[in-house]
Amino acid sequence: MNATPEELEKLNDLLGDFRFAMVTTRAADGKLTAHPLTVQEREFDGDLWFVINRHASTVEHIQRDPAVGIAFSSSDSWLSIAGHGRVVDDRAKLQQLWNPALEAWFPEGPGDDDVTLLKVEAESAEYWDSPGGKVASIVAFVKQKVTGERLEGDNEDFTL
Repeated sequence: MNATPEELEKLNDLLGDFRFAMVTTRAADGKLTAHPLTVQEREFDGDLWFVINRHASTVEHIQRDPAVGIAFSSSDSWLSIAGHGRVVDDRAKLQQLWNPALEAWFPEGPGDDDVTLLKVEAESAEYWDSPGGKVASIVAFVKQKVTGERLEGDNEDFTL
């Protein structure tokens, strides 16, 4: 089943709340490894773009096994995306995504041969969202502790 327009809208609303992601890949020895990356662009179907060093272990892992998991977290919502990553050498796209914050990691700029793009093509996503934000989450937690009633929140799992 493919995601409905409403599910895609919710996914994009949630993605707009996150700047940083933990991208999990599989190393040669099979060990799962999470890498902190900054989301540079998101596409409406959940695909994500990252600027990355071509020699990073993330690139090596993805070239061997393109399956990735991406986790996002805030004080009141959480998102998990599963998909496939691929290295994309596209200087025009890199220039389009470039911003001054990237210079902290890549001082040579977008013309540096060691800088490339990682595109993660999303296949599925699951989110947990606490309605009402942080205060409502705290109140719900206290209520659960006092009354024993289960915490309420939105949870959805869908295929992209």
